[in-house]
Amino acid sequence: MKDMTYKAVMNRQNDIMRQSLGINYDDYERDGIVFDYEAMMRDVGITIDEVVQIQRDLGVGNTPLMDVKNVTALARKLSEPGYGARILIKDEAANPSGSFKARRAALSVWDAKRKGYKGVIAATSGNYGAAVASMAAKLGLKCIVLQECYDSELVGQPEILEKQRKCEAFGAEVVQTTVGPELFYLALRMLEETGFYNASLYSPSAIAGIETLGYEIAQQCRDEYGLVPAVVLATQAGGGNLTGTARGLLKAGLTDTKVYAASVDLSGLSMASDRDFNRKSFTTGHTGFGIPFASLPDRSDVPRNAARALRYIDRYLLVRQGEVFYTTEILAALEGLERGPAGNTSLAAAFALARTMPEDQTIVVQETEYTGAGKHPTAQLTFARQNGIDVYIGDPEEEVPGRSIVLPAHPSMIRVRDYDMTRLRASALRRLTAGGGSWSDEEIAYMAEELNISVEETEEMLETL
Repeated sequence: MKDMTYKAVMNRQNDIMRQSLGINYDDYERDGIVFDYEAMMRDVGITIDEVVQIQRDLGVGNTPLMDVKNVTALARKLSEPGYGARILIKDEAANPSGSFKARRAALSVWDAKRKGYKGVIAATSGNYGAAVASMAAKLGLKCIVLQECYDSELVGQPEILEKQRKCEAFGAEVVQTTVGPELFYLALRMLEETGFYNASLYSPSAIAGIETLGYEIAQQCRDEYGLVPAVVLATQAGGGNLTGTARGLLKAGLTDTKVYAASVDLSGLSMASDRDFNRKSFTTGHTGFGIPFASLPDRSDVPRNAARALRYIDRYLLVRQGEVFYTTEILAALEGLERGPAGNTSLAAAFALARTMPEDQTIVVQETEYTGAGKHPTAQLTFARQNGIDVYIGDPEEEVPGRSIVLPAHPSMIRVRDYDMTRLRASALRRLTAGGGSWSDEEIAYMAEELNISVEETEEMLETL
């Protein structure tokens, strides 16, 4: 019998990937620390136009790009004369499972089908599980979804519990765990035992599936609005959303459009902490995922993560929990659109950012998600109060993650806050260079690609470190 202890299973990760993805990640390792990311992505083996067609056949993509005129008008009302950039929203809630993750799930499950797997496994407590379950139902494959759902008292967050019901509605088996390191371990163990396909959030196919999102944004901006957006804003968590979108924009030729990340500021809360698990009101799109995955992407369930957001982030914006809930209400009240909190993270950032940009420029918020009983602000804020969080109206600058949620007393209180990109890159560089001291030109060039800066800047940062 195989050794199924945590350490033994994690040590077999690459072998399990070969079995469950058909990928040998060793093929992309080069001299020293160099990893050939683009070679891995090319080996998905299909063009972006072919991905578009696969998704269309599954009812995924081709979602509306909407002009939220009333939200833009409010931003302009609060801006200096001549300021208040136009805001467009890509309505990904129109996908079958209600989020952009239908794009990555469509290509992952299609890849499983073409390779002859009988079922798929996804480790996620978010929208991706529902997306994989939806696509598995469409393509006739079995599906298991692993959710990190409960604290040690078996108290589950309403948003995650709702997604359990959604996954089961699509015919998936849902396996739930308490918070901790066991999620990826259990996923690897079940992949080994079942022989199913690893529908990982972080596989090359999953990221290639999101490239169509950026590609569509570029086409719709040109064809429907006659413009090139100045900024595309993506909610940043594990990094796949931003990575795929940015790559799609580049494939469509939008080389001058800036890509900004946005996360909810949950500074001081640990995502692996039993105590902190239910003291956050966002299960994704927050700094507890966004910062660690940007600075160390290879912390996932695959040896090499295809979601490498730091390669594409031009600026990183932070918003507060109360601001996102408030923006959710703005969207509903002014545009008649009730959407979930993850996409409204980037909308809150866009609303604040618009007031700092000229009115002849355009910001695209690149995704929305569905909302429901468990994801609605009422459910989230009620759950927060039940966990001892103080919820009140005031200045969001007073908000302390895990202790308070402050809803703005006025929309002008939704502010732009920058996360220090130099600090983020320095953190990533420390991890890249841990244990080494002398670097080849090829390794330094690789570091520069990972950090999205020049070779010269990388060398200067190495000297500083």
